Amino acid sequence: MRRETADAPPTQGTPMYRAYYSSVLDHPATEVWSLVRDFDNYPRYIQGVTESVIEDHKRGDEVGAVRCFRYGGIWIRQRLTAHSDADRSFTYAGMEQFHFPIKEFADAPAAVDYQGTLRCTPIVDGDRTFVEWFVEFKSAPSGAVPWTNLLVELIAQWVDSLRRALAGAHHH
Repeated sequence: MRRETADAPPTQGTPMYRAYYSSVLDHPATEVWSLVRDFDNYPRYIQGVTESVIEDHKRGDEVGAVRCFRYGGIWIRQRLTAHSDADRSFTYAGMEQFHFPIKEFADAPAAVDYQGTLRCTPIVDGDRTFVEWFVEFKSAPSGAVPWTNLLVELIAQWVDSLRRALAGAHHH
């Protein structure tokens, strides 16, 4: 087995994988986007996010803004790397590696560097929204399947949480 020399960048030769999930929300894209567009609104639509702050007094739609939020009892920091009202889309990058959360997993894959993108596209028929959420991550090939499966499962939960938040907004 060939080992990397110490001065080789750790990401060199590490493949990038994508965990992709999409769904249809029965709400207009403008309404969905107004809820998610502010990077600091995370607790309003993701169940389990209890606190969120934007560091350095930046705006929640300002590229470079860092959100620090509490999810599942741990603090996570992410930087907003792209934001487009025209495309109803934003991309964020994790500032620390994401550790595989399932401790019982015998051969837990190594922690990953990641970035996520959320995009809301209008569906004209029925004034609904096609929502896409994907996370791209660098991993050894052996970690690709467990990470992809975990992330798709998590994103599905996040999208369901977003769906519930939108439904709740109509009952107030």
